[in-house]
Amino acid sequence: MASIAESPRLEHPLMPYVAIAGHDLRTLWRSKLVLLWLSVTALLTFFVTAGNWNQLTDAVLIASLLFPYLVFPWFLVVIMLGVTPVSGTQAGTLADGILSRPVTRHGYLLATWTARVATVLGVYLVILVPAILVITLADRPVPEDRVTIYGIVMTLSVVGLVLTLVVSLGFLAGTVLRKPLLAALVLIFAWYPVNLVLSVFSLEELSPISLNQAATTLLRSDWQGDEDPSVAGTNQKEAEALARQLTHFLGAFSGAPQQPQSKFFDSDKFLDLSLRRVVVGYSLPTLAALGLSVFCFYRRDL
Repeated sequence: MASIAESPRLEHPLMPYVAIAGHDLRTLWRSKLVLLWLSVTALLTFFVTAGNWNQLTDAVLIASLLFPYLVFPWFLVVIMLGVTPVSGTQAGTLADGILSRPVTRHGYLLATWTARVATVLGVYLVILVPAILVITLADRPVPEDRVTIYGIVMTLSVVGLVLTLVVSLGFLAGTVLRKPLLAALVLIFAWYPVNLVLSVFSLEELSPISLNQAATTLLRSDWQGDEDPSVAGTNQKEAEALARQLTHFLGAFSGAPQQPQSKFFDSDKFLDLSLRRVVVGYSLPTLAALGLSVFCFYRRDL
């Protein structure tokens, strides 16, 4: 009898939230959107890597692989994954059906947010990590590049932080507007103009476009923060080659390729890159968006 009376105490208080997050995670990985995104991003990564295998050095090629995640087009997929969980009536049904005890509103929201972030980062890392390993370990017919393990880890982490911010902004828009399509349209038409304005001032702490430009500097950095003048900036040929590749990539979607600016990927603008400023610049908006989402969802009448 004592064991029966004490059995409820063995149940961990986080079990309901883990159950929601696990259920949502399994549902996402079986969805057509995530499976299609995984397939397309794998193909795009392969073609970009194969097409530039003999042309771009390690840092520049890795930066070109990050472009779809930081600028276009995967922002659209991440937004659609972010706006859906709190825009319908599934919240109450899921909470009642999967749990054996009540769950708070903020607990449900944080669990679904965690599942979305884990899905986005999972797709991103399962494709990028093998590609970066192949690029850095293979013997390619290009000049040797000073890409460090620290730089790769920090770059992947910062890009993951940007993707987390996008998911959080999608949560906020979906919570406030309640309609997924409207929330996605509002974010799309607000995100790109704001990023273009911020990129004019080369604010890698706030603009993913500028962060993509600064990726080569970050990839070549080390944990001590020492700069090697011989490799601190991307040379002119590398800058022009990467500009041509990204312009061609954008032109494939728009149908009207533009003439690239040779100075666009000049990393001399980011020699003063501060990893601390970058992390703070993306972490604070992420926490603010998540906090506002929780507040709005808590105040909503269900």
